[in-house]
Amino acid sequence: MFNASAVHVLPQTNQLRALHSIIRDKSASQEDFVFYSNRIIRQLLETGMNLLPFQPRQVTTPIGASYDGLQLAVKLCGVSVIRAGESMEPELRAMYPGLRMGKILIQRDKETKLPDLLYSHLPPDIGERHVLLLEPMLATGGSALAAIDVLLKAGVPEQHIIFVNLLAAPVGLRRLLEAHPKLRVVTASVEQELTEQAYMIPGIGDFGDRYFGTAR
Repeated sequence: MFNASAVHVLPQTNQLRALHSIIRDKSASQEDFVFYSNRIIRQLLETGMNLLPFQPRQVTTPIGASYDGLQLAVKLCGVSVIRAGESMEPELRAMYPGLRMGKILIQRDKETKLPDLLYSHLPPDIGERHVLLLEPMLATGGSALAAIDVLLKAGVPEQHIIFVNLLAAPVGLRRLLEAHPKLRVVTASVEQELTEQAYMIPGIGDFGDRYFGTAR
């Protein structure tokens, strides 16, 4: 059994449910899908950032008073799982200008059904950084596990990885956290189950196709 405290689900506010209602609607235009998905993505990234270590920082305000605040205490890096994960990059860059980004491309083999690593390009000092791993969909967990393995081999400690995700299936969460109990996951929704074709219920369809306008 995995550590449920490692899963940080966004508060299911009326506003968040309204945003989900728009992007889950099969009749949503691409323009609406992108705009309202981005609003949820921003909430996910803010929540993920809040899990990072901070340290005290005192500043002087314009009236000469002191404010005891905080600042990020670690070096940060974003890594997107191509292609759908790239949808989350613009919001992260807007929050953290100049942030270093890595890329991982994983594709499922048509015969073995296993994930194959086709490409990865990471900052050379990624082992010294905390990583926000960006992947909107977590279904069976195969691709996410492969991406995490790439980061671990690059020297990133498991506890320094935060998996930022839009929708997660229970089976994918279980696989992920049983294999990597120190990992933390931020998601906007834990779905009911998977279909035989590994689509989530109630789901959203193919996120990448809907976001980038390549749905047939």
